[in-house]
Amino acid sequence: MNPFDELSGEVAPYVDVAVPHDALISRERDPHGDPANAYFPSGTYEYRKVFSVPDDYDGDPTVLEFEGVYRDAEIFINGDYAGHRPYGYSLFTIDAGEFLRPGEQNTIRVECRNGQDSRWYTGAGIYRDVWLHTAGAVHIPPHGIRASSTDIDDRGAIVDVAVQVVNAARRRRTVEVHVRVLDYTGAEVASGIAPCTVRPADRSLSRHRLYVQSPELWSAESPFLYTVETRLVCGGDELDRADAAFGIRRLQVDPVNGLRVNGQPVKLRGACIHHDNGILGAATIPEAEERRIRLLKDAGFNAVRSAHNPISVALLEACDRLGMYVIDETFDMWNAPKTNLDYSLAFPEWWERDVESMVLKDFNHPSVIMYSIGNEVTETGSAAGGIAGRNLAEKVRSLDPTRFVTNAVNGLLAVMDDAKAIAAQRGAEADEATGINTLMAGPLEIMNEISASPLVTERTAESFGVLDVAGMNYVDSRYELDRELFPNRVIVGTETFPTNIDRTWALVQRNPHVIGDFTWTGFDYLGEVGLGRTQYLAEGEDAAGAPFPWIAGWCGDLDLIGNRRPASFYREIVFGLRSEPYIAVRRPAPDGRVASGGPWAWSDAISSWTWAVEEGAPLEVEVYSDASEVELALDGEVIGVMPAGPVHRFRAVFEVPWQPGTLTATAIRGGRRAHETRIVTAIGTPRLQIEVDGEERADAHLFARIELRDGAGTLCTADEREVVVDIDGDAELVAFGSGNPAPIGSYQSARNRTFDATALAVVRRRGGGTISIRVSAEGCEPGEIAVNAPA
Repeated sequence: MNPFDELSGEVAPYVDVAVPHDALISRERDPHGDPANAYFPSGTYEYRKVFSVPDDYDGDPTVLEFEGVYRDAEIFINGDYAGHRPYGYSLFTIDAGEFLRPGEQNTIRVECRNGQDSRWYTGAGIYRDVWLHTAGAVHIPPHGIRASSTDIDDRGAIVDVAVQVVNAARRRRTVEVHVRVLDYTGAEVASGIAPCTVRPADRSLSRHRLYVQSPELWSAESPFLYTVETRLVCGGDELDRADAAFGIRRLQVDPVNGLRVNGQPVKLRGACIHHDNGILGAATIPEAEERRIRLLKDAGFNAVRSAHNPISVALLEACDRLGMYVIDETFDMWNAPKTNLDYSLAFPEWWERDVESMVLKDFNHPSVIMYSIGNEVTETGSAAGGIAGRNLAEKVRSLDPTRFVTNAVNGLLAVMDDAKAIAAQRGAEADEATGINTLMAGPLEIMNEISASPLVTERTAESFGVLDVAGMNYVDSRYELDRELFPNRVIVGTETFPTNIDRTWALVQRNPHVIGDFTWTGFDYLGEVGLGRTQYLAEGEDAAGAPFPWIAGWCGDLDLIGNRRPASFYREIVFGLRSEPYIAVRRPAPDGRVASGGPWAWSDAISSWTWAVEEGAPLEVEVYSDASEVELALDGEVIGVMPAGPVHRFRAVFEVPWQPGTLTATAIRGGRRAHETRIVTAIGTPRLQIEVDGEERADAHLFARIELRDGAGTLCTADEREVVVDIDGDAELVAFGSGNPAPIGSYQSARNRTFDATALAVVRRRGGGTISIRVSAEGCEPGEIAVNAPA
């Protein structure tokens, strides 16, 4: 610790941590803290890395690369200030060579802080990867290869490869730049060699135009990747080499054909996602990023939007491999603040460098199809916002002309003061202190009326005019209106209410100029607590904010540990991807109280027929189906037949007196019985079951799903237990928790409660060999699983 830290107060001792690391998730929450940040405290954090530098080190280029430090990072090397970065989501580099001391122990120290700077949980610390790059005098810098594809047809494609060559020597150097394109088997499909001369202390760009015959094209349905391999050669000696994965694909967008990928029309079935990984906090664990994308794709999504900051490299790589379209977003604010100490304070000086950082990171990733220059930026309804938006859009285009530019514009926010006045005239509560989420949670007809008004049309015209695709947050009332007013405008629903997916998706399907829908949200997240919660209110009682210990927004299709919630299955049916009906049973409301939720709140239901209620107690059963009718039966006795399908919003609701047994929903199509689904009551004492997901690798993270099930394998949702996790072997427990949006314990504890009969333990391997994961709970037979990995 430096003396300034010591003068500022008591300093905690250093502890060993593995990077990526979230310094905030392990801190004790404050019941009186900020619900937007999930009641986590503000803080300042310091990291220190001590390492040896060889005696013969003579100042060769050495670069520290930080993928993300939250936030206001300051870097010191051997006590000397080496650089800083205000934005918490940007990849940045530090030239370290001048500070290093050969033959000695060297120290890198990183200071960072969080507090009053975000509207959601950010985490804190070095939450993404760090790399130390060393190279010879002539080398390829980090991210020094750019590959893009043009002139694509069935016979072949031109692959443009641009290679940065840096010369740190004191004299001019000429090298040969060897480039090969390899397919997934490692077979060479194109190659080229070109000389490149670089002046001293300068860099040059070596361009290669390569032809690939009969290319395999990348898409979300067929995520085919190539690798470009690059070598610098001088006099037969290899000076440096680097490679990068990329995809060959063609993007087109217009108001008549919509979005086309490789000539095929694509509608974006999108999910907005925050950057945290649920119980892991903000730590960007590659296996967790891949798991999240895999689960979202399995749930029917084909696109994600990074709300509201640049996405991680690990997540982009997962999207490339698994096939997921990406809208990568820059900022949640520009010059005008949304919180007291947010990025707006640094935006005027840093925005260009942060945009450059995002494009540098994204360029080779075929999954990225659009850049978003902002989210619900308050200036978008003003001339100043038009100037800022144009500057941002043109900056992006100058760096990467191969992708489209959008901006997630909220029409209400663009006319906020006028919107409050209109809402007040219509009887909604709105005053100077009313925020955008509060206003949107009011009557939807008022919001739609304002969003479709000539006032919003006029105020947002310039901000939309600088874009390739008009991103609209909760402005679906403009979709068909703008087809007439702006016939060249292409629209994407960058943020929509989950409760309206049937209506917004119908608009997407029948309007070619509307290319997709992105729900808020695909995966539940920390912070903005209770945005999607259901409250049970007495007559005349008003809804209130979510109190401590709430931790999550509770509006994700998937919960904090990746369990699919009923809204996810409903969406899958609306998308046309599921034929079977889905049964969801609403949790019983307390006597005399009525369930109440805002537009982000799905009904408080789960797919279970196991309830701690008396026999005969009435339960409301929702059946989701695209069929014209659905039949519901209990133990073979028909309860009723009700209409469903699009006309009835894909939903039928039955009241059923509860008794243990089997509840069956059958889709009726054209008068004939078709697909059916059933749920069964769990019987007897639950047993603990463990299922592990993860790679068999010595340094991998494993995800152990823990469930309470009866002898027949039915989830015992009415019988929650406190579970203890023990790890044997060369591994450690990283996080343990459930999807509960209001947990009592810490995710760092080995003791936690199930929620709806499930929990998740994340285990990090520290070496090879066998590890055992044991779980126990009072009154249950323990469960254990052994996992092997190469030594």
